[in-house]
Amino acid sequence: MSVSPLGSSAPVSPASELSPADSSPAGPSPAESSPSGSAPAVAASSASSASSASFEQAPTQAELLDFVRRSAADAELIASLPLDPEGRTWVRLDGPGGSEAWLIGWPPGTGTGWHDHADSVGAFVTAAGELKENSLAARLPTDGWRTLELADGVDRERRLPAGRGRSFGRHHVHEVFNESTGRHAVSVHAYHPPLPRIRRYSRTEQTLRLEQVERPEDWQ
Repeated sequence: MSVSPLGSSAPVSPASELSPADSSPAGPSPAESSPSGSAPAVAASSASSASSASFEQAPTQAELLDFVRRSAADAELIASLPLDPEGRTWVRLDGPGGSEAWLIGWPPGTGTGWHDHADSVGAFVTAAGELKENSLAARLPTDGWRTLELADGVDRERRLPAGRGRSFGRHHVHEVFNESTGRHAVSVHAYHPPLPRIRRYSRTEQTLRLEQVERPEDWQ
């Protein structure tokens, strides 16, 4: 586990183009992540797979979203995930076109904290319960900083009940959590290319601080 080098503070303004809008089964418009929080008390030991199409080229955000939506609608797959009241659980899935995909269970009150997915694009859909996503409509510098001051107007919030989700582009910064006090949530996530790293942040009001960088060996 490594930490990015120190860098000077700099303001971050809203991006000129926002990530694709929410999607639902009612509309095809174009949700952490690999297990992008602390390790669960019980991790699923065997991998499951969901049907996926073959892609000659890297899958697009829309294709990843279609995959996670179809997987989230697979009742047998969703029921196969072991759930643990003490921590999140996950199972690796076979994503389309060499993508990385996960089925994740979220006990009440659990979440990821602020993070991004480096150069990977991705998508996720809630399969059971409801998730909430807080995200930043801003493009962060990729390296060479430790603290950033966020401009006003960069915050976005989405509530994603079962059947709803979203896709996102490179360096999308968000946190995802289950606000329920009594019900698990389950979701399906996919990323391409497979996650090379996850950057984790803490936030105090408009100050975002890079805390650590995780790599695949930290969560697999």
